[in-house]
Amino acid sequence: MQTEHDWITTPLTADLVRGALELERTEHGLLPHRLPARARAQCADGQLAMAESQPSGVRLVFRTRATAVELDTLPTKRVYVGVPPRPDGVYDLLVDGRLADQAGVSGGKVLTIDMATGAAGTEPGPVGTLRFTGLPDRLKDVEIWLPHDETTELVALRTDAPVEPAPTPDGKVWLHHGSSISHGSNARHPTGTWPAVAARLCGVELVNLGLGGAALLDPFTARAMRDTPADLISVKVGINLVNADLMRLRAFGPAVHGFLDTVREGHPTAPLLVVSPVHCPIHEDTPGPCLPDLDAAGSGQLRFRAAGDPAERASGKLTLGVIRAELSRIVEQRAADDPNLYYLDGRELYGAADFAELPLPDDLHPDPATHRRMGERFAELVLGEGGLFAEGA
Repeated sequence: MQTEHDWITTPLTADLVRGALELERTEHGLLPHRLPARARAQCADGQLAMAESQPSGVRLVFRTRATAVELDTLPTKRVYVGVPPRPDGVYDLLVDGRLADQAGVSGGKVLTIDMATGAAGTEPGPVGTLRFTGLPDRLKDVEIWLPHDETTELVALRTDAPVEPAPTPDGKVWLHHGSSISHGSNARHPTGTWPAVAARLCGVELVNLGLGGAALLDPFTARAMRDTPADLISVKVGINLVNADLMRLRAFGPAVHGFLDTVREGHPTAPLLVVSPVHCPIHEDTPGPCLPDLDAAGSGQLRFRAAGDPAERASGKLTLGVIRAELSRIVEQRAADDPNLYYLDGRELYGAADFAELPLPDDLHPDPATHRRMGERFAELVLGEGGLFAEGA
Protein backbone atom coordinates (compact mmCIF):
# COMPACT_ATOMS: atom_id res chain seq x y z
CA MET A 1 0.00 0.00 0.00
CA GLN A 2 1.21 3.51 -0.75
CA THR A 3 2.23 5.68 2.18
CA GLU A 4 2.59 9.43 2.30
CA HIS A 5 6.36 8.99 2.09
CA ASP A 6 6.03 7.38 -1.36
CA TRP A 7 4.78 10.59 -2.99
CA ILE A 8 7.04 12.66 -5.21
CA THR A 9 6.04 16.32 -5.57
CA THR A 10 6.72 17.79 -9.00
CA PRO A 11 6.77 21.59 -9.45
CA LEU A 12 3.90 22.79 -11.61
CA THR A 13 5.56 24.53 -14.55
CA ALA A 14 4.49 25.73 -17.99
CA ASP A 15 6.00 22.69 -19.74
CA LEU A 16 3.39 20.49 -18.04
CA VAL A 17 0.39 22.62 -19.12
CA ARG A 18 -1.23 22.76 -22.56
CA GLY A 19 -4.14 24.81 -23.83
CA ALA A 20 -3.53 27.94 -21.72
CA LEU A 21 -2.18 31.20 -23.12
CA GLU A 22 -0.79 32.31 -19.77
CA LEU A 23 -0.19 31.01 -16.25
CA GLU A 24 -0.61 33.46 -13.38
CA ARG A 25 1.28 32.83 -10.13
CA THR A 26 -1.18 33.26 -7.23
CA GLU A 27 -0.81 32.87 -3.48
CA HIS A 28 -1.98 29.27 -3.89
CA GLY A 29 -0.27 28.12 -7.10
CA LEU A 30 -0.90 28.57 -10.82
CA LEU A 31 -4.07 29.96 -12.38
CA PRO A 32 -4.40 29.10 -16.10
CA HIS A 33 -5.71 31.91 -18.29
CA ARG A 34 -7.04 31.63 -21.84
CA LEU A 35 -6.39 35.30 -22.55
CA PRO A 36 -3.11 37.08 -21.74
CA ALA A 37 -2.85 39.80 -19.10
CA ARG A 38 -2.71 42.59 -21.70
CA ALA A 39 -6.05 41.45 -23.13
CA ARG A 40 -7.64 41.07 -19.69
CA ALA A 41 -6.57 44.59 -18.77
CA GLN A 42 -8.50 46.06 -21.69
CA CYS A 43 -11.96 44.91 -20.58
CA ALA A 44 -13.38 45.27 -17.07
CA ASP A 45 -16.17 42.77 -17.65
CA GLY A 46 -16.96 40.17 -15.01
CA GLN A 47 -18.41 37.73 -17.52
CA LEU A 48 -15.25 37.79 -19.63
CA ALA A 49 -13.03 37.47 -16.55
CA MET A 50 -14.96 34.43 -15.39
CA ALA A 51 -15.06 32.80 -18.82
CA GLU A 52 -11.41 33.18 -19.74
CA SER A 53 -10.28 31.84 -16.36
CA GLN A 54 -12.39 28.71 -16.76
CA PRO A 55 -9.89 26.25 -18.28
CA SER A 56 -11.82 24.79 -21.22
CA GLY A 57 -9.33 22.69 -23.16
CA VAL A 58 -6.55 23.20 -20.59
CA ARG A 59 -4.82 20.06 -19.41
CA LEU A 60 -1.78 18.82 -17.51
CA VAL A 61 0.29 16.52 -19.71
CA PHE A 62 3.28 14.47 -18.56
CA ARG A 63 5.09 11.15 -18.98
CA THR A 64 5.52 8.83 -15.99
CA ARG A 65 5.50 5.26 -14.70
CA ALA A 66 3.36 6.32 -11.75
CA THR A 67 0.38 4.18 -10.78
CA ALA A 68 -1.10 6.89 -8.52
CA VAL A 69 -1.51 10.63 -9.07
CA GLU A 70 -2.70 13.36 -6.72
CA LEU A 71 -3.49 16.91 -7.78
CA ASP A 72 -4.32 19.65 -5.26
CA THR A 73 -6.50 22.39 -6.74
CA LEU A 74 -8.49 25.38 -5.58
CA PRO A 75 -11.68 25.49 -7.66
CA THR A 76 -14.19 28.34 -7.82
CA LYS A 77 -17.74 27.00 -7.68
CA ARG A 78 -20.58 29.04 -9.21
CA VAL A 79 -23.93 29.39 -7.45
CA TYR A 80 -26.87 31.15 -9.13
CA VAL A 81 -29.51 32.56 -6.79
CA GLY A 82 -32.79 30.68 -7.22
CA VAL A 83 -31.25 27.87 -9.29
CA PRO A 84 -30.34 24.39 -7.95
CA PRO A 85 -26.63 23.97 -7.12
CA ARG A 86 -24.34 23.06 -9.98
CA PRO A 87 -22.45 19.75 -9.76
CA ASP A 88 -18.73 19.82 -9.06
CA GLY A 89 -16.56 20.24 -12.14
CA VAL A 90 -15.23 17.05 -13.72
CA TYR A 91 -11.56 16.21 -14.29
CA ASP A 92 -10.85 13.74 -17.10
CA LEU A 93 -7.86 11.39 -16.81
CA LEU A 94 -6.46 10.19 -20.13
CA VAL A 95 -3.79 7.49 -20.35
CA ASP A 96 -2.05 7.28 -23.73
CA GLY A 97 -4.93 9.23 -25.25
CA ARG A 98 -7.76 7.13 -23.82
CA LEU A 99 -10.23 8.27 -21.18
CA ALA A 100 -9.37 6.18 -18.13
CA ASP A 101 -11.10 7.85 -15.18
CA GLN A 102 -13.03 10.89 -13.99
CA ALA A 103 -13.30 12.64 -10.64
CA GLY A 104 -14.19 15.96 -9.00
CA VAL A 105 -12.85 18.20 -6.27
CA SER A 106 -15.09 19.47 -3.48
CA GLY A 107 -14.54 22.63 -1.49
CA GLY A 108 -12.99 25.71 -3.03
CA LYS A 109 -14.17 29.29 -3.40
CA VAL A 110 -17.86 30.05 -4.00
CA LEU A 111 -18.94 32.68 -6.54
CA THR A 112 -22.60 33.64 -5.98
CA ILE A 113 -24.38 35.37 -8.87
CA ASP A 114 -27.81 36.98 -8.73
CA MET A 115 -29.13 37.07 -12.30
CA ALA A 116 -31.99 39.37 -11.32
CA THR A 117 -29.73 42.16 -10.07
CA GLY A 118 -26.35 41.33 -11.61
CA ALA A 119 -24.74 41.28 -8.17
CA ALA A 120 -21.91 38.82 -7.54
CA GLY A 121 -19.63 37.98 -4.64
CA THR A 122 -16.92 35.44 -3.85
CA GLU A 123 -16.32 33.64 -0.55
CA PRO A 124 -13.02 31.88 0.23
CA GLY A 125 -12.79 28.11 0.57
CA PRO A 126 -10.32 25.28 1.07
CA VAL A 127 -7.99 23.53 -1.38
CA GLY A 128 -9.19 20.08 -2.45
CA THR A 129 -7.37 16.96 -3.62
CA LEU A 130 -7.99 14.90 -6.72
CA ARG A 131 -6.66 11.31 -6.64
CA PHE A 132 -6.36 8.74 -9.41
CA THR A 133 -5.05 5.27 -8.60
CA GLY A 134 -4.62 1.96 -10.42
CA LEU A 135 -2.82 3.42 -13.44
CA PRO A 136 -0.87 0.86 -15.51
CA ASP A 137 2.65 0.22 -14.24
CA ARG A 138 4.53 1.24 -17.39
CA LEU A 139 5.88 4.35 -19.04
CA LYS A 140 2.86 6.27 -20.37
CA ASP A 141 1.55 9.69 -21.27
CA VAL A 142 -0.93 11.05 -18.74
CA GLU A 143 -3.32 13.94 -19.33
CA ILE A 144 -5.53 15.55 -16.70
CA TRP A 145 -8.11 17.77 -18.41
CA LEU A 146 -9.32 20.47 -16.04
CA PRO A 147 -13.04 21.22 -15.64
CA HIS A 148 -14.05 23.27 -18.66
CA ASP A 149 -16.50 25.45 -16.71
CA GLU A 150 -14.86 25.81 -13.29
CA THR A 151 -12.01 28.24 -12.59
CA THR A 152 -9.18 26.10 -11.24
CA GLU A 153 -5.96 27.07 -9.49
CA LEU A 154 -3.28 24.37 -9.65
CA VAL A 155 -1.66 23.94 -6.25
CA ALA A 156 0.45 20.75 -6.16
CA LEU A 157 1.12 17.59 -8.21
CA ARG A 158 2.18 14.36 -6.51
CA THR A 159 2.92 10.95 -8.01
CA ASP A 160 4.46 7.67 -6.84
CA ALA A 161 7.08 7.77 -9.62
CA PRO A 162 9.03 10.58 -11.30
CA VAL A 163 7.35 12.85 -13.85
CA GLU A 164 8.79 14.42 -16.99
CA PRO A 165 7.21 16.63 -19.66
CA ALA A 166 5.58 14.66 -22.45
CA PRO A 167 7.21 14.92 -25.90
CA THR A 168 6.03 17.66 -28.21
CA PRO A 169 2.94 16.31 -29.98
CA ASP A 170 3.06 15.44 -33.66
CA GLY A 171 -0.40 16.81 -34.46
CA LYS A 172 -1.15 20.27 -35.78
CA VAL A 173 -2.28 23.00 -33.40
CA TRP A 174 -5.91 24.04 -33.86
CA LEU A 175 -6.80 27.45 -32.42
CA HIS A 176 -10.55 27.99 -32.04
CA HIS A 177 -12.60 30.93 -30.80
CA GLY A 178 -16.31 30.91 -30.11
CA SER A 179 -19.11 31.44 -27.61
CA SER A 180 -20.33 29.43 -24.62
CA ILE A 181 -21.22 26.60 -26.99
CA SER A 182 -17.53 26.32 -27.95
CA HIS A 183 -16.60 26.89 -24.30
CA GLY A 184 -18.64 23.80 -23.46
CA SER A 185 -21.86 24.94 -21.78
CA ASN A 186 -23.98 21.93 -20.77
CA ALA A 187 -21.24 19.42 -21.67
CA ARG A 188 -20.76 16.98 -18.79
CA HIS A 189 -16.97 16.75 -18.83
CA PRO A 190 -14.00 18.55 -20.41
CA THR A 191 -13.24 16.08 -23.23
CA GLY A 192 -16.97 16.05 -24.02
CA THR A 193 -17.12 19.63 -25.33
CA TRP A 194 -17.56 19.66 -29.09
CA PRO A 195 -14.12 21.21 -29.83
CA ALA A 196 -12.43 18.57 -27.64
CA VAL A 197 -14.38 15.79 -29.36
CA ALA A 198 -13.35 17.05 -32.80
CA ALA A 199 -9.72 17.56 -31.79
CA ARG A 200 -9.34 14.09 -30.30
CA LEU A 201 -11.01 12.41 -33.29
CA CYS A 202 -8.55 14.07 -35.67
CA GLY A 203 -5.38 14.06 -33.56
CA VAL A 204 -4.90 17.83 -33.41
CA GLU A 205 -3.75 19.89 -30.43
CA LEU A 206 -6.60 22.09 -29.22
CA VAL A 207 -6.25 25.64 -27.96
CA ASN A 208 -9.84 26.55 -27.10
CA LEU A 209 -10.68 30.24 -26.85
CA GLY A 210 -14.39 29.54 -26.55
CA LEU A 211 -15.47 32.25 -24.11
CA GLY A 212 -18.94 31.95 -22.64
CA GLY A 213 -20.88 35.15 -23.34
CA ALA A 214 -17.74 36.87 -24.67
CA ALA A 215 -17.35 36.02 -28.37
CA LEU A 216 -17.92 39.67 -29.22
CA LEU A 217 -15.31 40.44 -31.92
CA ASP A 218 -13.15 42.12 -29.28
CA PRO A 219 -9.88 43.44 -30.75
CA PHE A 220 -7.88 42.09 -27.80
CA THR A 221 -9.13 38.56 -28.54
CA ALA A 222 -8.10 38.93 -32.17
CA ARG A 223 -4.64 40.08 -31.06
CA ALA A 224 -4.35 37.09 -28.71
CA MET A 225 -5.16 34.80 -31.64
CA ARG A 226 -2.71 36.68 -33.85
CA ASP A 227 0.08 36.07 -31.34
CA THR A 228 -0.71 32.41 -30.58
CA PRO A 229 1.17 29.78 -32.64
CA ALA A 230 -1.32 27.73 -34.65
CA ASP A 231 -1.55 25.64 -37.82
CA LEU A 232 -5.35 25.71 -38.16
CA ILE A 233 -7.69 28.49 -37.03
CA SER A 234 -11.46 28.81 -36.71
CA VAL A 235 -13.69 31.64 -35.53
CA LYS A 236 -17.32 30.91 -34.64
CA VAL A 237 -19.15 34.18 -34.26
CA GLY A 238 -22.67 35.51 -33.95
CA ILE A 239 -24.78 34.23 -31.07
CA ASN A 240 -23.20 36.40 -28.36
CA LEU A 241 -23.59 39.53 -30.48
CA VAL A 242 -27.32 38.84 -30.62
CA ASN A 243 -27.48 37.80 -26.94
CA ALA A 244 -25.89 41.04 -25.82
CA ASP A 245 -27.62 43.24 -28.40
CA LEU A 246 -24.14 44.70 -28.73
CA MET A 247 -24.06 46.26 -32.19
CA ARG A 248 -26.04 46.92 -35.32
CA LEU A 249 -25.43 45.65 -38.83
CA ARG A 250 -23.50 48.81 -39.76
CA ALA A 251 -20.86 48.04 -37.10
CA PHE A 252 -20.92 44.26 -37.51
CA GLY A 253 -19.39 44.01 -40.98
CA PRO A 254 -16.38 46.26 -40.31
CA ALA A 255 -15.84 44.53 -36.95
CA VAL A 256 -15.65 41.12 -38.67
CA HIS A 257 -13.22 42.50 -41.25
CA GLY A 258 -11.07 44.04 -38.53
CA PHE A 259 -11.02 40.84 -36.47
CA LEU A 260 -9.97 38.74 -39.48
CA ASP A 261 -7.39 41.33 -40.55
CA THR A 262 -5.76 41.13 -37.12
CA VAL A 263 -5.71 37.32 -37.06
CA ARG A 264 -4.17 37.34 -40.55
CA GLU A 265 -1.34 39.62 -39.35
CA GLY A 266 0.05 36.70 -37.38
CA HIS A 267 -1.18 33.85 -39.58
CA PRO A 268 -1.12 35.11 -43.18
CA THR A 269 -1.55 31.74 -44.89
CA ALA A 270 -2.93 29.33 -42.27
CA PRO A 271 -6.30 27.76 -43.06
CA LEU A 272 -8.84 30.10 -41.45
CA LEU A 273 -12.48 29.12 -41.08
CA VAL A 274 -15.40 31.42 -40.25
CA VAL A 275 -18.33 29.52 -38.72
CA SER A 276 -21.77 31.10 -38.45
CA PRO A 277 -24.20 30.36 -35.58
CA VAL A 278 -25.84 27.00 -35.08
CA HIS A 279 -29.63 26.77 -35.11
CA CYS A 280 -31.25 28.51 -32.14
CA PRO A 281 -35.00 29.16 -32.60
CA ILE A 282 -35.36 31.99 -30.08
CA HIS A 283 -32.91 34.16 -32.05
CA GLU A 284 -33.28 32.98 -35.65
CA ASP A 285 -35.48 35.97 -36.50
CA THR A 286 -35.78 37.77 -33.17
CA PRO A 287 -33.06 40.17 -31.99
CA GLY A 288 -31.66 40.32 -28.49
CA PRO A 289 -31.09 40.98 -25.79
CA CYS A 290 -31.26 37.44 -24.46
CA LEU A 291 -32.48 37.29 -20.88
CA PRO A 292 -32.79 34.55 -18.30
CA ASP A 293 -36.36 33.42 -17.79
CA LEU A 294 -36.51 33.98 -14.05
CA ASP A 295 -39.94 32.36 -13.77
CA ALA A 296 -38.48 29.15 -15.22
CA ALA A 297 -35.41 29.51 -13.00
CA GLY A 298 -37.67 29.59 -9.97
CA SER A 299 -39.03 26.20 -10.94
CA GLY A 300 -35.52 24.76 -10.99
CA GLN A 301 -34.92 24.88 -14.75
CA LEU A 302 -32.91 27.82 -16.04
CA ARG A 303 -34.07 28.87 -19.50
CA PHE A 304 -33.50 31.87 -21.75
CA ARG A 305 -35.73 34.03 -23.91
CA ALA A 306 -35.28 36.60 -26.68
CA ALA A 307 -36.44 40.04 -25.57
CA GLY A 308 -36.16 41.88 -28.89
CA ASP A 309 -38.75 42.61 -31.56
CA PRO A 310 -38.45 41.03 -35.04
CA ALA A 311 -39.52 44.37 -36.53
CA GLU A 312 -36.28 45.90 -35.23
CA ARG A 313 -34.32 44.12 -37.93
CA ALA A 314 -35.32 46.99 -40.21
CA SER A 315 -33.27 49.38 -38.05
CA GLY A 316 -30.19 47.14 -38.20
CA LYS A 317 -30.66 44.91 -35.19
CA LEU A 318 -28.93 41.56 -35.54
CA THR A 319 -30.52 38.13 -35.67
CA LEU A 320 -28.88 34.81 -36.44
CA GLY A 321 -30.32 34.89 -39.96
CA VAL A 322 -28.92 38.38 -40.59
CA ILE A 323 -25.51 37.36 -39.24
CA ARG A 324 -25.28 34.22 -41.39
CA ALA A 325 -26.03 36.18 -44.55
CA GLU A 326 -23.46 38.86 -43.72
CA LEU A 327 -20.73 36.39 -42.74
CA SER A 328 -21.24 34.45 -45.95
CA ARG A 329 -20.97 37.66 -47.96
CA ILE A 330 -17.85 38.83 -46.14
CA VAL A 331 -16.02 35.51 -46.54
CA GLU A 332 -16.92 35.30 -50.22
CA GLN A 333 -15.57 38.81 -50.73
CA ARG A 334 -12.33 38.19 -48.85
CA ALA A 335 -11.73 34.72 -50.30
CA ALA A 336 -11.08 36.30 -53.71
CA ASP A 337 -7.71 37.42 -52.28
CA ASP A 338 -7.36 34.80 -49.54
CA PRO A 339 -7.52 31.25 -50.90
CA ASN A 340 -7.08 29.77 -47.40
CA LEU A 341 -10.22 31.40 -46.01
CA TYR A 342 -13.34 29.24 -45.65
CA TYR A 343 -16.93 29.58 -44.47
CA LEU A 344 -19.13 27.01 -42.73
CA ASP A 345 -22.82 27.53 -42.02
CA GLY A 346 -23.22 26.57 -38.36
CA ARG A 347 -26.43 24.74 -39.17
CA GLU A 348 -24.26 22.06 -40.78
CA LEU A 349 -23.17 21.27 -37.22
CA TYR A 350 -26.60 21.65 -35.61
CA GLY A 351 -29.66 22.53 -37.66
CA ALA A 352 -33.43 22.52 -37.44
CA ALA A 353 -33.66 18.74 -37.91
CA ASP A 354 -31.19 18.25 -35.06
CA PHE A 355 -33.21 20.59 -32.86
CA ALA A 356 -36.31 18.48 -33.47
CA GLU A 357 -34.39 15.42 -32.25
CA LEU A 358 -32.14 17.02 -29.63
CA PRO A 359 -33.70 20.31 -28.49
CA LEU A 360 -31.66 22.88 -26.57
CA PRO A 361 -32.49 22.18 -22.91
CA ASP A 362 -32.39 25.84 -21.89
CA ASP A 363 -33.33 27.18 -25.35
CA LEU A 364 -29.75 28.37 -25.88
CA HIS A 365 -27.11 25.69 -25.19
CA PRO A 366 -26.70 22.13 -26.51
CA ASP A 367 -26.83 19.04 -24.33
CA PRO A 368 -23.99 16.47 -24.05
CA ALA A 369 -25.28 14.35 -26.95
CA THR A 370 -25.40 17.42 -29.17
CA HIS A 371 -21.84 18.36 -28.23
CA ARG A 372 -20.78 14.91 -29.37
CA ARG A 373 -22.68 15.24 -32.63
CA MET A 374 -21.27 18.69 -33.35
CA GLY A 375 -17.73 17.51 -32.66
CA GLU A 376 -18.11 14.52 -34.95
CA ARG A 377 -19.51 16.69 -37.72
CA PHE A 378 -16.77 19.30 -37.37
CA ALA A 379 -14.19 16.53 -37.55
CA GLU A 380 -15.74 15.23 -40.75
CA LEU A 381 -16.45 18.56 -42.44
CA VAL A 382 -13.34 20.49 -41.42
CA LEU A 383 -10.49 18.69 -39.65
CA GLY A 384 -10.67 15.19 -41.08
CA GLU A 385 -9.44 13.68 -44.31
CA GLY A 386 -11.43 15.30 -47.09
CA GLY A 387 -12.54 18.20 -44.85
CA LEU A 388 -12.05 21.88 -45.53
CA PHE A 389 -8.65 21.92 -43.82
CA ALA A 390 -7.33 18.81 -45.60
CA GLU A 391 -4.29 19.26 -47.79
CA GLY A 392 -5.33 20.48 -51.22
CA ALA A 393 -8.95 21.10 -50.24
